[in-house]
Amino acid sequence: MHATLPLLEVTDFPALKRVELDTLQVNLGYLCNQQCLHCHVNASPKRKENMSSATVEQIIAFLKKGKIKTLDLTGGAPEMNPNFRYLVLQAKALGVHVMDRCNLTILEEPGQEDLAEFLASNQVEVVASLPCYSEENVDKQRGKGVFNGSVEGLKKLNSMGYGKVGSQLNLNLVYNPIGPHLPPSQSELQTAYKKRLKDDFDIEFNNLFTITNMPIKRFGSTLISKGQFKEYMTLLRDNYSEDNLHSVMCRNMVSVDWQGNLYDCDFNQMLDLPISDKANKTLHISDLLNTNISGKSVVIADHCYGCTAGQGSSCGGALESA
Repeated sequence: MHATLPLLEVTDFPALKRVELDTLQVNLGYLCNQQCLHCHVNASPKRKENMSSATVEQIIAFLKKGKIKTLDLTGGAPEMNPNFRYLVLQAKALGVHVMDRCNLTILEEPGQEDLAEFLASNQVEVVASLPCYSEENVDKQRGKGVFNGSVEGLKKLNSMGYGKVGSQLNLNLVYNPIGPHLPPSQSELQTAYKKRLKDDFDIEFNNLFTITNMPIKRFGSTLISKGQFKEYMTLLRDNYSEDNLHSVMCRNMVSVDWQGNLYDCDFNQMLDLPISDKANKTLHISDLLNTNISGKSVVIADHCYGCTAGQGSSCGGALESA
């Protein structure tokens, strides 16, 4: 049972307008082989929500319009959706850059033994979760044995050429703070990650993305249960930086849930704050075939302070140098 979270819809966060859409982030479902404490999706092995073949075809129909440069696949574990590989192949055939937000341990799941080879052969960019280079910290946040499984996954990706100097196969890692703190300097932490992973495991990667934990769903419930929710929201507000507003991900990206409904970001998706038309009807991926959402107001709430606090935070890491 999760603690009841305060309503976040009433906010004094500055208004935002969308610019030209170039990135489609698709949540293929909440089913996952892990159950992490910081997960804002509440993903787990028990979740049943998975995108249908019909909705995947609607995604592909929109990609054929040619406006999308990047298809960002997420979950849950997106690879657990039976349509994952089909969608990747169709997107690549259309010349769309594909990113897979991979939890690494999925690479050794039954039926996924050839996943790394599939990703490499299709030049899919891998964005892999690794909240620390310490076994103790990772297992505390993600479950016993996850760190060792992640290391094996990274070694497998390296063996395919991912993260290697001169390779076109990009491997990026994602750091989330373990507790109610802002991420440290992305550049400094990246240096530390590269040294430790190389020295300890001979693992290489391209970039480290630091992402602020959002006070919603599982992480938000943990804050409530520990009496830290108000303190964390104060931390986010006190570290607000106006300079981050122009590069927040919600301006040029749209988040698609497993049913095809549209949101300004996946955090709004989890809070059920959809993109709506003038009649307050939730927009669907099929609506984008004939609807231009450029210039539309972004749906904002207090959690938006998480993306603009400190060095800023997006699905591509810190915003300070964006």
